[in-house]
Amino acid sequence: MSADPAATAQKTEPGSLPDQPKLESPTNEATATDDEPWSIWSSRGKRAILLGASFAAMLSPLASNIYFPALEPIAHDLGVSASLVNMSISTFILLQGIAPIFTAQLADTAGRRPVYLVCIVVFLAANVGLGVQNSYTALLVLRCVQSAGSSGVQALSNAVAADIATPAERGSYVSFAAAAPILATTLGPIVGGLLAQFAGWHSVFWFLAAVAGVLLLPMAAFFPETCRNVVGNGSIPPPKWSRCYTNSRRELRGRGGPQTEPPRIKVGFPNPLRPVMLLFDRECCWPLLYSAIVASPFYSTLALIPSTFTRIYGYDELQISLCYLPFGVGALAGALAVGRVMDSNFQRHAARLGIAVDKTRRMDLGRHGSFPTARARLEVAVPTVVLSTGFSVAFGWMLQRRVHVAGPLVVLFLVGFCAVASLNCIAALLLDLNPTRAGTVTASNNLLRCLLGTAVTSATVPLVQAVGVGWTLTVFGGLNALFMPLLWHIMRQGSGRRVT
Repeated sequence: MSADPAATAQKTEPGSLPDQPKLESPTNEATATDDEPWSIWSSRGKRAILLGASFAAMLSPLASNIYFPALEPIAHDLGVSASLVNMSISTFILLQGIAPIFTAQLADTAGRRPVYLVCIVVFLAANVGLGVQNSYTALLVLRCVQSAGSSGVQALSNAVAADIATPAERGSYVSFAAAAPILATTLGPIVGGLLAQFAGWHSVFWFLAAVAGVLLLPMAAFFPETCRNVVGNGSIPPPKWSRCYTNSRRELRGRGGPQTEPPRIKVGFPNPLRPVMLLFDRECCWPLLYSAIVASPFYSTLALIPSTFTRIYGYDELQISLCYLPFGVGALAGALAVGRVMDSNFQRHAARLGIAVDKTRRMDLGRHGSFPTARARLEVAVPTVVLSTGFSVAFGWMLQRRVHVAGPLVVLFLVGFCAVASLNCIAALLLDLNPTRAGTVTASNNLLRCLLGTAVTSATVPLVQAVGVGWTLTVFGGLNALFMPLLWHIMRQGSGRRVT
């Protein structure tokens, strides 16, 4: 190995997050040199690391969706109105957007591993408290703590994918990271309905505490540090307080790379404005905005399922929770399928420019002219964005016409497939643009989507009451179509950029 990642890492003050370079200059302390592997981990090791990150990212959607079937019994037992119980949903969503602003910055400086462990412990403790409380005030406060712990790690799975995967394989890894959260979104309402019906609503929180405990043990023992600002490509030993069994075993076997002093990490209080400032960054603002817009039709689609399916088909809570299965299965299929297509399209553009694709090393994509990063990612998203919009509108008019339930459920599968495929393409592009601050840009993406998602879900029911479900989803689909030219603008703007 001809160069040591630490040599370049030490040029930056260890305690500060280095400024992200413009894409015309793709070298920085987080990238490997041309003759170094991008990551010391094997393909099997990368998949194992990302599997752990994916399961940790599952906690937030699981805690959010498993709670819905328990709303009515909670309101009854605590003697409060349904609107007051719904406040615990609003505060949970609010913390979902705020917590990653802080934890993602810490993960980009102090490392991923300590943030994972602290957040999982906080989540576990909050669920134990929720499992024993019988007070509305305690419910509201502990739900905020629960949200902070779970959503604090939600943004990190994509950051881990950026740490260990080269751009040539990043599409597949980003999609793989989304698998467990999608399953949690799908299965959460079903599990919550069964627990609330047969074991009482307290059992929902004890179940979440058990999930956190089962996850905490292997994460503490085996999940290694991957942050490139801390360990480079993995060859730099992490600080002793952040090591796990996996790190120690590699060092004993002499596979940890050159013997380099671990970096001295100075952790300051995260600047809450840093993720917000990315919304005004010339290269990031449009992909971030379009990601939130693309998500709006399927947010509204999911928001109207409970009330609409109850009114039209007379379904109870358990039957309604089962209606989310087609969306979840479609979303999982879309996430896994689009990853391979993104990688294939990336390789096609590389071949067109005469660039040999190496999935283990950083490729100098600037030697043959600027690489069309945005086109390589977003060309895949164009058909799925169009189809997602059309299927959402079709779903609304099927319900408006009260067709047989099989029709809306099939379309719900297609909405899930296309919507998640589109969002994963944009997420991969954002990671390409921000390899050294992957956690921060993912937190920015999460913040904007949470804000717009909250507005959309709040407006859905009043719109349905005013104009009907068909026109409601037509309005949100029209909003998506109105901003669709932004997709081509992003591809044109980024067509002359380079990727690291």
